[in-house]
Amino acid sequence: MRVALHSVIVEGREDGYEQNHRSIPDDLVETFARVGIRDWTIWRSGRDLFHLVDCDDFVAAMTALDTDPANARWQAAIGPFVDHFVTLGDDHAGMIVPEVWRLEEQRSR
Repeated sequence: MRVALHSVIVEGREDGYEQNHRSIPDDLVETFARVGIRDWTIWRSGRDLFHLVDCDDFVAAMTALDTDPANARWQAAIGPFVDHFVTLGDDHAGMIVPEVWRLEEQRSR
């Protein structure tokens, strides 16, 4: 499955976010593989971050990350740069930005 997410950088911390997010720790890369996250791409426009996550099951992966030590260390490091995720609900499913249209799907009809 592919899901999109939207988060916002703390005002004035844009450069710091980019510097600190040039890579993630190797143990987190391994954790992502274990929980079924195949790829995660982030784009930035001003303070807005747009994420595209390719994974087996986003909610299950995020739930597993909630208690993962590698993710906890990463969140402690990158968290001060992230103001919030834009959400539509209270749980991990609420983080997903609804898909409106996809060319590949239209072509396959």
